[in-house]
Amino acid sequence: MRRLIAALLLCGASAVYAGAQKYEPLSASVQAALHKAVSDARPSVSSFKMPEDAADWLGEMSRRLEKRIPDRAYRIDLLRSVHYEATRAGLDPQLVLGLMQVESGFRKYAVSSAGARGYMQVMPFWVKLIGQPEDSLFDLRTNLRYGCTILRHYLDIEKGDLYRALGRYNGSLGKPEYPNLVRAAWQNHWSYDKPARLAQSERPS
Repeated sequence: MRRLIAALLLCGASAVYAGAQKYEPLSASVQAALHKAVSDARPSVSSFKMPEDAADWLGEMSRRLEKRIPDRAYRIDLLRSVHYEATRAGLDPQLVLGLMQVESGFRKYAVSSAGARGYMQVMPFWVKLIGQPEDSLFDLRTNLRYGCTILRHYLDIEKGDLYRALGRYNGSLGKPEYPNLVRAAWQNHWSYDKPARLAQSERPS
C-alpha cells in the first residue's frame, strides 16, 4: 500500500482521485449555517497571529509550491487564501494543501469526470444548495471557501473522524485509497513545524 501511495503521488494521481461529493439532504438549520459560512465577507485581517509567522509559513510553502505555480504573486495569494479559509473553518492549512494536491494537482480550472471543479474539486450542486447563483467555483477564494466549509461539515458529521470525513469529501466513504493519499500528501509534502523563537527578554544583547 505504501508503495502504491508513493507511486501515485509521484505520477500526479490527482485526476484519478478527483472528488465527487454526494448530494445528501440537509436540515434547514444546517443548510442555513452552511449558507452563512460561504456567504460571509472576507474581513481585511490576517489569519496569522504574528507577521513573523506569516513570513515563515508563506516562505516555506511558496518554495514547495513553486514548481506547480511559477507565478510568485499568484502563489502567495493562493497560500494566504488557503491559510485564511482553512483557519476560519478550523482546519489545518497543510491538510488542505494535501487535499488540493490529490484532488486537482493545484490546477485552478480542473474538472473531474463527475463535474467537480477547481482547486478543491467542489461539486456544482453545493452552489444551489448553500450559495448564490453568481458564485463561481473557478474563483480562487470562492472555491477554497466552499471546499473548507464542506470538509468542516463532513468532519462535524463524522465527529472529527478525518478518515471518514475525507471519504465523504471524495465520495468514496469506506474506501482507504483516497484518505491515505491525502494523508500521505499532507505528511510527506506539506507538514510544517513552526520555527522556535526566543522570547525578547531571552535574546542575546
